[in-house]
Amino acid sequence: MQDTIEGYVDHIVFRNDDNGYTVFVMDVDGDDLTCVGSLQFVSEGEYLHMQGEYTEHPVYGEQFKIESYEIKVPEDADSIRRYLGSGAIKGIGPAMAKKIVTMFGEDTFRIMEEEPERLANVKGISQKKAMEISDQVQSKRDMRKAMLYLQQYGINLNLAVKIYKQYGQKMYTILQQNPYKMADDIEGVGFKMADEIASRIGIRTDSDFRIRSGILYVLTQASANGHIYLPKDELEHGIVDLLQLSEFNLDGHLMDMVIDKKIFVKDIDGVKCVYAANLYFTELNVANMLMELNISERVDESKLHKKILAIEERAGIVLDELQEKAVIEAAQNGFMVITGGPGTGKTTTINTIIKLFESEHMDIRLAAPTGRAAKRMSETTGYEAQTIHRLLEVSMGMQDDSPASNDSGGFDRNESNPLECDVIIIDEMSMVDIYLMNALLKAVVVGTRLILVGDVNQLPSVGPGNVLKDIIESEQFPLVRLNKIFRQAGESDIVVNAHRIHNGEVIDLKKRSKDFLYLDRDDANKIISATITLIREKLPAYVDASMNDIQVLTPMRKGSVGVERLNKILQEYLNPPSKDKKQEEIGDNIFREGDKVMQIKNDYQLEWEICSRYGIAVEKGSGVFNGDTGVIKSINKYMEMLEVEFEEGKIVKYSFKQADELELAYAITIHKSQGSEYPAVILPMLSGPRMLMTRNLIYTAVTRAKKCVCIVGSDREFQKMVDNTLEQKRYSSLAIRIKERKGE
Repeated sequence: MQDTIEGYVDHIVFRNDDNGYTVFVMDVDGDDLTCVGSLQFVSEGEYLHMQGEYTEHPVYGEQFKIESYEIKVPEDADSIRRYLGSGAIKGIGPAMAKKIVTMFGEDTFRIMEEEPERLANVKGISQKKAMEISDQVQSKRDMRKAMLYLQQYGINLNLAVKIYKQYGQKMYTILQQNPYKMADDIEGVGFKMADEIASRIGIRTDSDFRIRSGILYVLTQASANGHIYLPKDELEHGIVDLLQLSEFNLDGHLMDMVIDKKIFVKDIDGVKCVYAANLYFTELNVANMLMELNISERVDESKLHKKILAIEERAGIVLDELQEKAVIEAAQNGFMVITGGPGTGKTTTINTIIKLFESEHMDIRLAAPTGRAAKRMSETTGYEAQTIHRLLEVSMGMQDDSPASNDSGGFDRNESNPLECDVIIIDEMSMVDIYLMNALLKAVVVGTRLILVGDVNQLPSVGPGNVLKDIIESEQFPLVRLNKIFRQAGESDIVVNAHRIHNGEVIDLKKRSKDFLYLDRDDANKIISATITLIREKLPAYVDASMNDIQVLTPMRKGSVGVERLNKILQEYLNPPSKDKKQEEIGDNIFREGDKVMQIKNDYQLEWEICSRYGIAVEKGSGVFNGDTGVIKSINKYMEMLEVEFEEGKIVKYSFKQADELELAYAITIHKSQGSEYPAVILPMLSGPRMLMTRNLIYTAVTRAKKCVCIVGSDREFQKMVDNTLEQKRYSSLAIRIKERKGE
């Protein structure tokens, strides 16, 4: 039950002008009380009627946390004088407030609003100053009215402030006619929130604004599932499910939205397909920029062969025919793609390409989508590699995962400030979505060689698009498919079985193996028990790694061996509660010092630093990205902060409020493991939804292991995954856009 209090704002201690969060001391019947909440427009001297709850802060003691409030207009002469004398109105201090109230008494506010010229009768107030005072009083009255109006529709204080700052007095018209406009204009307001507000206001469920906003929402949700567009029939089903409408003129709405350039409708193989405008243009831009990079130059092949031979002799290697072809294509073309599965010599090929370009004194940059992938690229090539985000230099203005911030507008390297190098090699390209590809290409000038490397059989990117696959399927660019398994790699059952999985062959899990182990367990609890034993006792010494380096991968978030259940159990056994370890319950998670955690969204604002052994910061930057893993080093309950050390020694401080960007990472989904490599991988294997238990999912999981894969569970379910070629259809059309560009 909420408490209700009233009193004067004595003085403001702190205010965040961006979100309105305010700490102030309130005079409640002569006693001071610290209050906190979002009160963007409240001034000292104002009388507030507030609802909320008393809380105990570990440092500052008792506080009143405000849930809702109302500013009461002072009515008696003493209250009016106190309010005006507080500084709430610029240009009026205590002495001037006393003069005004002495002259006008309880009629002061009416005079200020309706007859402001009379204020000039007070000594020290000119006509100009009188009008300025009137404007301020009017503005504060408008704000109070707006806050009351918004609160009656259940709009919280934070959002009410955002709405008023965005629209001012226009908000009444917007909310009464088209509250869905908020989803376009105000950060943090999506369709569902706007729809809830619209329902309270009484907007009709078949409102044109509601239907059009619903169309954009369904397309946005589709992009979150990887799609660039939706066929019109699927879009219609999504709208019906969302809006619960049986009849509406979809064609008419689509035509209006095309005219407004909110969407594009294109015909693909006789099917009408609908794009959100930003995704259509992003895909189109990528196609155009790829074609511009696709230039070739004449190279003396005899000289090139001699150089390659010299590199082979120095490195003690022998390239096969396809590897040599890849090196030659790299030397002859501005853009090319190298693809191949594990053990097919991608690393050797990349290293040879690097050495060739290095002999020509070219400036080479290496990058990959994730920190782990970049680290592995550095280890295998001996050259510095970085994430694509760091390569492009994340801008401090970049906000979140929205399409706009995934565009090159969030990077300091772009078309007006391109990368200054001769060659760029990107590894793990299957992970790169259309937004990141667009940002990368904007920073690459024509004449710079761009080489993309990846395994096209891996899972596609988490974000929208199917970039690597579409580029290959367009058949417009130089491509080399490496398919020979080299002898040393062929001795690894991880490599051999990965290729067998890709080919849909039967795999005998019971066959003895050094690096592809199988434990037959028939229920979830036995699987989990065996997993704990493997991590704590068996695998660390076997693969020469720590417990935290061993990764549990599972297809599902929910279920008896899903991420959510596994993490809670594994945490209790791998990092149990201890009087020596602080912990904090935040949302659905208990975070404990020593916990393995993962960042679950791109946050371009989070600052990190790398410190020397003496604790002195030697490097600083910003940006922590979806899939980055680390360990909680400390929890400070007083400061309400936790400190996480990520790979490369990056230290990041999270407030408890920011910790919703973290989750436990003892077990992660196979999707989240893309681009990573672990000394050992454990795969709990039980039945699950057919759409999740697919061949490319188990292929991706197996290829994440460097030294050992351990299947724990049912060999029958494992083989079912190998046999299941069902892949969720991903609607992308980059290949079509490229071919269109070629045909111009």
